[in-house]
Amino acid sequence: MEYTIISADNHILEPRDLFTTRLPLEFRDRAPQMLRGADGGDGWSWDGKTVERTLGIEATAGRSVQISGYKWEEILPGNYDGAAHMKDMADSGVDAAVLFPSVPLMGWFMGDDPFALALFQTFNDWVIDDFCAPDPRRLIALPLMPVNHGMEVLLAELDRMLKKGVKAVHVPVYPDKVWHDPWWDPFFKACTEANVPLCMHRTSGGRDPGGKDAFQFNLPGLGPAGTVHRFFAAIEPFTKMIYTGVFARHPKLKFMDAEVNFGWVPFWMDTLDMVYEKQKGWAKFGTEETPSETMGRNIFFTVLDDKVGFDLVKDHPKMADLALFSTDYPHSICLWPDTKSYIESSTVNCPPEAKQKILAGNAVKLFNLN
Repeated sequence: MEYTIISADNHILEPRDLFTTRLPLEFRDRAPQMLRGADGGDGWSWDGKTVERTLGIEATAGRSVQISGYKWEEILPGNYDGAAHMKDMADSGVDAAVLFPSVPLMGWFMGDDPFALALFQTFNDWVIDDFCAPDPRRLIALPLMPVNHGMEVLLAELDRMLKKGVKAVHVPVYPDKVWHDPWWDPFFKACTEANVPLCMHRTSGGRDPGGKDAFQFNLPGLGPAGTVHRFFAAIEPFTKMIYTGVFARHPKLKFMDAEVNFGWVPFWMDTLDMVYEKQKGWAKFGTEETPSETMGRNIFFTVLDDKVGFDLVKDHPKMADLALFSTDYPHSICLWPDTKSYIESSTVNCPPEAKQKILAGNAVKLFNLN
Protein backbone atom coordinates (compact mmCIF):
# COMPACT_ATOMS: atom_id res chain seq x y z
CA MET A 1 0.00 0.00 0.00
CA GLU A 2 1.01 3.62 -0.40
CA TYR A 3 1.86 5.68 2.67
CA THR A 4 1.92 9.48 2.63
CA ILE A 5 1.96 10.28 6.39
CA ILE A 6 3.14 7.88 9.09
CA SER A 7 3.28 8.68 12.78
CA ALA A 8 6.26 6.83 14.24
CA ASP A 9 5.22 7.75 17.78
CA ASN A 10 1.64 7.11 18.84
CA HIS A 11 0.60 5.79 22.24
CA ILE A 12 -1.79 3.24 23.72
CA LEU A 13 -3.55 3.29 27.07
CA GLU A 14 -4.21 -0.38 27.77
CA PRO A 15 -7.81 -1.50 28.51
CA ARG A 16 -8.67 -1.11 32.18
CA ASP A 17 -9.37 -4.84 32.59
CA LEU A 18 -6.49 -6.18 30.49
CA PHE A 19 -4.22 -7.26 33.31
CA THR A 20 -6.92 -8.36 35.76
CA THR A 21 -8.35 -10.72 33.15
CA ARG A 22 -5.34 -11.84 31.09
CA LEU A 23 -2.33 -12.06 33.35
CA PRO A 24 -1.50 -15.64 34.39
CA LEU A 25 -3.56 -16.57 37.44
CA GLU A 26 -0.59 -16.61 39.80
CA PHE A 27 0.03 -12.89 39.16
CA ARG A 28 -3.49 -11.46 39.15
CA ASP A 29 -3.33 -10.42 42.80
CA ARG A 30 -0.62 -7.97 41.67
CA ALA A 31 -2.39 -6.86 38.50
CA PRO A 32 -2.62 -3.12 37.86
CA GLN A 33 -6.25 -2.02 37.79
CA MET A 34 -8.20 1.15 37.10
CA LEU A 35 -9.73 2.74 40.22
CA ARG A 36 -11.40 6.04 41.09
CA GLY A 37 -9.02 8.63 42.54
CA ALA A 38 -9.49 11.37 45.11
CA ASP A 39 -9.99 14.04 42.40
CA GLY A 40 -12.89 12.11 40.85
CA GLY A 41 -10.90 10.80 37.90
CA ASP A 42 -9.73 7.25 37.21
CA GLY A 43 -6.14 6.08 37.53
CA TRP A 44 -3.99 2.98 37.68
CA SER A 45 -3.50 1.27 41.03
CA TRP A 46 -0.76 -1.30 41.69
CA ASP A 47 -1.90 -2.27 45.18
CA GLY A 48 -5.68 -2.30 44.75
CA LYS A 49 -5.99 0.77 46.97
CA THR A 50 -3.77 3.71 46.04
CA VAL A 51 -4.13 5.85 42.91
CA GLU A 52 -1.15 8.17 42.69
CA ARG A 53 -2.45 10.13 39.69
CA THR A 54 -5.58 9.95 37.58
CA LEU A 55 -5.84 10.14 33.79
CA GLY A 56 -4.84 13.44 32.24
CA ILE A 57 -2.00 14.49 29.97
CA GLU A 58 -1.36 10.95 28.72
CA ALA A 59 -4.89 10.70 27.28
CA THR A 60 -5.74 14.30 26.52
CA ALA A 61 -6.36 14.11 22.74
CA GLY A 62 -9.73 15.63 21.99
CA ARG A 63 -9.93 17.10 25.49
CA SER A 64 -8.58 20.17 27.24
CA VAL A 65 -5.03 19.66 28.51
CA GLN A 66 -5.00 18.89 32.22
CA ILE A 67 -2.61 16.88 34.32
CA SER A 68 -5.28 14.59 35.80
CA GLY A 69 -8.94 14.19 36.66
CA TYR A 70 -10.45 12.37 33.68
CA LYS A 71 -12.75 9.40 34.12
CA TRP A 72 -12.25 6.40 31.85
CA GLU A 73 -15.51 7.16 30.04
CA GLU A 74 -14.28 10.67 29.19
CA ILE A 75 -11.18 9.70 27.18
CA LEU A 76 -11.27 8.78 23.50
CA PRO A 77 -11.76 5.08 22.67
CA GLY A 78 -8.77 5.45 20.35
CA ASN A 79 -6.64 5.24 23.47
CA TYR A 80 -7.41 1.55 23.93
CA ASP A 81 -9.29 0.27 20.85
CA GLY A 82 -7.49 -0.37 17.57
CA ALA A 83 -10.42 0.32 15.25
CA ALA A 84 -11.15 3.61 17.02
CA HIS A 85 -7.45 4.49 16.91
CA MET A 86 -7.50 3.99 13.13
CA LYS A 87 -10.54 6.25 12.80
CA ASP A 88 -8.72 9.01 14.66
CA MET A 89 -5.69 8.47 12.41
CA ALA A 90 -7.88 8.77 9.32
CA ASP A 91 -9.47 11.95 10.65
CA SER A 92 -6.04 13.59 10.64
CA GLY A 93 -4.70 12.06 7.41
CA VAL A 94 -2.30 9.59 9.04
CA ASP A 95 -1.94 6.31 7.13
CA ALA A 96 -0.06 4.26 9.75
CA ALA A 97 1.14 4.55 13.32
CA VAL A 98 3.83 2.98 15.50
CA LEU A 99 2.39 2.23 18.93
CA PHE A 100 4.14 2.75 22.27
CA PRO A 101 2.61 1.21 25.44
CA SER A 102 1.88 2.75 28.84
CA VAL A 103 1.21 0.60 31.92
CA PRO A 104 3.62 -2.34 31.40
CA LEU A 105 6.58 0.05 31.13
CA MET A 106 6.70 -0.28 34.91
CA GLY A 107 8.04 -3.80 34.42
CA TRP A 108 11.43 -2.33 33.48
CA PHE A 109 11.78 -1.07 37.07
CA MET A 110 11.35 -4.57 38.51
CA GLY A 111 14.60 -6.28 37.57
CA ASP A 112 14.13 -9.96 36.72
CA ASP A 113 10.84 -10.34 38.62
CA PRO A 114 8.72 -13.00 36.84
CA PHE A 115 5.74 -10.69 37.31
CA ALA A 116 7.42 -8.14 35.01
CA LEU A 117 7.87 -10.79 32.32
CA ALA A 118 4.18 -11.68 32.66
CA LEU A 119 3.25 -7.99 32.24
CA PHE A 120 5.30 -7.76 29.06
CA GLN A 121 3.97 -10.96 27.53
CA THR A 122 0.35 -10.12 28.39
CA PHE A 123 0.71 -6.75 26.69
CA ASN A 124 2.64 -8.17 23.73
CA ASP A 125 -0.02 -10.74 22.91
CA TRP A 126 -2.87 -8.27 23.34
CA VAL A 127 -1.36 -5.48 21.23
CA ILE A 128 -0.58 -7.83 18.33
CA ASP A 129 -3.58 -10.15 18.47
CA ASP A 130 -6.25 -7.60 19.47
CA PHE A 131 -5.32 -3.95 19.10
CA CYS A 132 -3.53 -4.25 15.75
CA ALA A 133 -5.89 -6.88 14.34
CA PRO A 134 -8.05 -4.38 12.38
CA ASP A 135 -5.09 -3.70 10.03
CA PRO A 136 -1.50 -4.66 10.90
CA ARG A 137 -0.30 -2.66 7.87
CA ARG A 138 -1.49 0.53 9.56
CA LEU A 139 -1.14 -0.34 13.26
CA ILE A 140 2.47 -1.26 14.04
CA ALA A 141 2.98 -2.97 17.38
CA LEU A 142 6.02 -2.46 19.60
CA PRO A 143 6.26 -5.49 21.88
CA LEU A 144 8.25 -4.91 25.06
CA MET A 145 11.49 -6.83 25.45
CA PRO A 146 12.34 -8.42 28.85
CA VAL A 147 15.83 -6.95 28.85
CA ASN A 148 16.52 -7.59 32.55
CA HIS A 149 15.60 -11.28 32.63
CA GLY A 150 18.77 -12.76 31.15
CA MET A 151 19.81 -13.37 27.56
CA GLU A 152 18.02 -16.70 27.17
CA VAL A 153 14.64 -15.25 28.18
CA LEU A 154 15.22 -12.12 26.08
CA LEU A 155 16.06 -14.05 22.92
CA ALA A 156 13.13 -16.40 23.48
CA GLU A 157 10.66 -13.51 23.70
CA LEU A 158 12.21 -11.84 20.66
CA ASP A 159 11.82 -15.06 18.72
CA ARG A 160 8.21 -15.45 19.90
CA MET A 161 7.44 -11.94 18.68
CA LEU A 162 9.21 -12.44 15.36
CA LYS A 163 7.02 -15.47 14.73
CA LYS A 164 4.02 -13.18 15.21
CA GLY A 165 5.37 -10.95 12.45
CA VAL A 166 6.44 -7.90 14.42
CA LYS A 167 8.27 -5.14 12.57
CA ALA A 168 10.06 -3.57 15.57
CA VAL A 169 10.57 -4.02 19.30
CA HIS A 170 10.47 -1.67 22.27
CA VAL A 171 13.40 -1.39 24.69
CA PRO A 172 14.06 0.91 27.68
CA VAL A 173 16.56 3.73 27.73
CA TYR A 174 17.94 2.45 31.05
CA PRO A 175 18.19 -1.35 31.16
CA ASP A 176 20.01 -2.84 34.14
CA LYS A 177 23.07 -3.24 31.89
CA VAL A 178 24.03 -0.18 29.84
CA TRP A 179 23.52 -0.45 26.09
CA HIS A 180 27.21 -0.11 25.29
CA ASP A 181 28.03 -3.27 27.26
CA PRO A 182 29.13 -6.08 24.89
CA TRP A 183 26.77 -8.36 26.84
CA TRP A 184 24.06 -7.22 24.41
CA ASP A 185 25.86 -8.50 21.31
CA PRO A 186 23.75 -11.71 20.92
CA PHE A 187 20.55 -9.66 21.14
CA PHE A 188 21.84 -7.06 18.69
CA LYS A 189 22.91 -9.82 16.32
CA ALA A 190 19.44 -11.41 16.44
CA CYS A 191 17.70 -8.08 15.80
CA THR A 192 20.05 -7.31 12.92
CA GLU A 193 19.49 -10.69 11.30
CA ALA A 194 15.72 -10.18 11.58
CA ASN A 195 16.05 -6.58 10.27
CA VAL A 196 14.07 -5.35 13.27
CA PRO A 197 14.82 -1.89 14.75
CA LEU A 198 14.98 -1.27 18.50
CA CYS A 199 12.73 1.61 19.58
CA MET A 200 13.17 3.74 22.69
CA HIS A 201 11.09 6.68 23.87
CA ARG A 202 12.76 9.79 25.25
CA THR A 203 13.95 8.70 28.73
CA SER A 204 11.26 6.14 29.49
CA GLY A 205 12.04 2.70 30.80
CA GLY A 206 14.19 1.71 33.75
CA ARG A 207 15.97 3.79 36.36
CA ASP A 208 18.08 6.74 35.26
CA PRO A 209 21.36 6.23 37.15
CA GLY A 210 21.68 10.00 37.45
CA GLY A 211 18.23 10.31 38.98
CA LYS A 212 17.28 13.17 36.69
CA ASP A 213 14.29 11.56 34.99
CA ALA A 214 11.92 11.31 37.96
CA PHE A 215 8.50 12.79 37.13
CA GLN A 216 7.73 15.51 39.69
CA PHE A 217 4.23 16.62 38.79
CA ASN A 218 3.50 18.23 42.15
CA LEU A 219 6.42 20.70 42.24
CA PRO A 220 5.88 24.02 40.44
CA GLY A 221 7.23 23.99 36.90
CA LEU A 222 9.10 20.68 37.06
CA GLY A 223 6.57 18.68 35.07
CA PRO A 224 6.81 20.93 31.99
CA ALA A 225 10.58 21.26 32.57
CA GLY A 226 10.84 17.52 32.07
CA THR A 227 8.91 17.81 28.82
CA VAL A 228 11.57 20.22 27.56
CA HIS A 229 14.78 18.51 28.66
CA ARG A 230 13.67 15.10 27.44
CA PHE A 231 13.89 16.39 23.87
CA PHE A 232 17.65 16.04 24.35
CA ALA A 233 17.43 12.58 25.90
CA ALA A 234 19.03 10.69 23.01
CA ILE A 235 22.39 12.46 23.18
CA GLU A 236 23.89 10.55 26.10
CA PRO A 237 22.99 6.92 25.24
CA PHE A 238 23.67 7.25 21.51
CA THR A 239 26.96 9.10 21.98
CA LYS A 240 28.21 6.32 24.25
CA MET A 241 27.01 3.63 21.85
CA ILE A 242 28.75 5.28 18.88
CA TYR A 243 32.07 5.94 20.63
CA THR A 244 32.27 2.47 22.22
CA GLY A 245 31.80 0.76 18.87
CA VAL A 246 28.31 -0.73 19.13
CA PHE A 247 27.58 0.14 15.51
CA ALA A 248 31.04 -0.85 14.35
CA ARG A 249 30.39 -4.35 15.71
CA HIS A 250 26.82 -4.34 14.36
CA PRO A 251 26.83 -2.12 11.25
CA LYS A 252 23.21 -2.97 10.36
CA LEU A 253 21.79 -2.46 13.86
CA LYS A 254 19.08 0.22 14.00
CA PHE A 255 17.92 2.25 17.01
CA MET A 256 15.12 4.84 17.05
CA ASP A 257 14.47 7.27 19.91
CA ALA A 258 11.00 8.78 19.81
CA GLU A 259 9.76 12.28 20.60
CA VAL A 260 13.11 14.04 20.67
CA ASN A 261 12.83 16.28 17.56
CA PHE A 262 15.96 17.15 15.56
CA GLY A 263 16.73 20.86 15.57
CA TRP A 264 19.67 20.07 17.88
CA VAL A 265 21.11 17.32 15.65
CA PRO A 266 23.52 19.37 13.44
CA PHE A 267 25.39 20.70 16.48
CA TRP A 268 25.53 17.20 17.99
CA MET A 269 26.83 15.65 14.76
CA ASP A 270 29.52 18.32 14.40
CA THR A 271 30.55 17.89 18.03
CA LEU A 272 30.68 14.09 17.71
CA ASP A 273 32.99 14.32 14.73
CA MET A 274 35.15 17.12 16.16
CA VAL A 275 35.77 15.35 19.47
CA TYR A 276 36.45 12.08 17.65
CA GLU A 277 39.09 13.68 15.42
CA LYS A 278 40.79 15.56 18.25
CA GLN A 279 40.84 12.71 20.77
CA LYS A 280 41.25 9.56 18.69
CA GLY A 281 45.00 9.46 19.31
CA TRP A 282 44.48 8.38 22.90
CA ALA A 283 40.78 7.69 23.52
CA LYS A 284 40.61 4.10 22.25
CA PHE A 285 37.35 4.65 20.39
CA GLY A 286 35.53 1.51 19.36
CA THR A 287 35.07 2.75 15.82
CA GLU A 288 37.30 3.83 12.95
CA GLU A 289 34.63 5.67 10.98
CA THR A 290 33.43 9.22 11.38
CA PRO A 291 30.69 9.10 14.06
CA SER A 292 28.11 11.06 12.06
CA GLU A 293 28.08 8.25 9.49
CA THR A 294 25.77 6.36 11.86
CA MET A 295 23.03 8.98 11.37
CA GLY A 296 20.24 7.73 9.18
CA ARG A 297 21.91 4.33 8.92
CA ASN A 298 21.91 3.15 12.55
CA ILE A 299 20.30 6.02 14.46
CA PHE A 300 16.89 7.60 13.91
CA PHE A 301 14.61 10.06 15.71
CA THR A 302 10.95 10.98 15.62
CA VAL A 303 9.99 14.63 15.19
CA LEU A 304 6.85 16.66 15.69
CA ASP A 305 6.27 20.21 14.45
CA ASP A 306 9.94 21.11 14.84
CA LYS A 307 10.12 24.03 12.41
CA VAL A 308 13.69 24.82 13.47
CA GLY A 309 14.70 21.29 12.51
CA PHE A 310 12.76 21.26 9.24
CA ASP A 311 14.30 24.63 8.27
CA LEU A 312 17.80 23.21 8.85
CA VAL A 313 17.29 20.26 6.50
CA LYS A 314 18.13 22.34 3.42
CA ASP A 315 21.65 23.02 4.70
CA HIS A 316 22.08 19.66 6.49
CA PRO A 317 20.61 17.07 4.09
CA LYS A 318 21.59 14.11 6.30
CA MET A 319 18.79 15.22 8.65
CA ALA A 320 16.28 14.06 6.03
CA ASP A 321 17.53 10.49 6.39
CA LEU A 322 17.36 10.18 10.18
CA ALA A 323 13.97 11.76 11.01
CA LEU A 324 10.52 10.15 11.15
CA PHE A 325 7.40 12.26 11.60
CA SER A 326 5.07 11.68 14.55
CA THR A 327 1.91 13.12 16.10
CA ASP A 328 2.33 11.81 19.71
CA TYR A 329 -1.38 10.93 19.83
CA PRO A 330 -3.01 11.07 22.41
CA HIS A 331 -0.53 12.91 24.67
CA SER A 332 -0.65 16.55 25.71
CA ILE A 333 1.64 17.88 22.94
CA CYS A 334 -0.02 15.82 20.19
CA LEU A 335 -0.60 17.20 16.69
CA TRP A 336 -4.04 15.60 16.47
CA PRO A 337 -6.49 16.35 14.95
CA ASP A 338 -4.91 19.27 13.05
CA THR A 339 -1.98 17.18 11.81
CA LYS A 340 -1.95 18.46 8.23
CA SER A 341 -1.92 22.11 9.27
CA TYR A 342 1.01 21.47 11.62
CA ILE A 343 2.85 19.73 8.77
CA GLU A 344 2.17 22.59 6.37
CA SER A 345 3.45 25.28 8.72
CA SER A 346 6.50 23.43 10.02
CA THR A 347 7.76 22.12 6.66
CA VAL A 348 7.27 25.27 4.59
CA ASN A 349 11.05 25.63 4.02
CA CYS A 350 11.85 21.92 3.80
CA PRO A 351 12.76 20.55 0.33
CA PRO A 352 9.94 18.37 -1.08
CA GLU A 353 12.02 15.19 -1.40
CA ALA A 354 13.27 15.52 2.16
CA LYS A 355 9.76 16.23 3.38
CA GLN A 356 8.48 13.01 1.79
CA LYS A 357 11.23 11.00 3.45
CA ILE A 358 10.44 12.40 6.88
CA LEU A 359 6.65 12.15 6.59
CA ALA A 360 6.62 8.53 5.42
CA GLY A 361 9.56 7.23 3.38
CA ASN A 362 11.98 6.71 6.27
CA ALA A 363 9.35 4.89 8.31
CA VAL A 364 8.52 2.60 5.39
CA LYS A 365 12.19 1.62 5.16
CA LEU A 366 12.90 1.37 8.90
CA PHE A 367 9.84 -0.76 9.66
CA ASN A 368 9.85 -2.72 6.39
CA LEU A 369 6.27 -1.72 5.64
CA ASN A 370 6.41 -2.75 2.01
